[in-house]
Amino acid sequence: MLRKRTEELGLSYAEAARRAGLSERRFGNYLAGIREPDLATFCRIAEALSVTPNDLLDFPVLEGPGRRADRERLHAAVEALPEDALELILIQLNAVAAEGRKSSAED
Repeated sequence: MLRKRTEELGLSYAEAARRAGLSERRFGNYLAGIREPDLATFCRIAEALSVTPNDLLDFPVLEGPGRRADRERLHAAVEALPEDALELILIQLNAVAAEGRKSSAED
């Protein structure tokens, strides 16, 4: 998945390595499967490639189709909000989530 994501972004391996703060050789070792990064390095690589660590691990998707697009749209909307509006929405979102957990527990 590391190789695939780098190519999806149109990055050279050298550029991906630079963005993650790694040498080309070290990044190449991860690409080739010769070595595995420690957790902190793995998280830096994921951040540099604009994905979550789970995305890089290629875990099976446990949610319905389109959910990733929904999360990306939500993230973009959140980034555009002023702080006071974001705080209000977070309070509302937590209330809705708590109600959902309560309903699930009752079932």
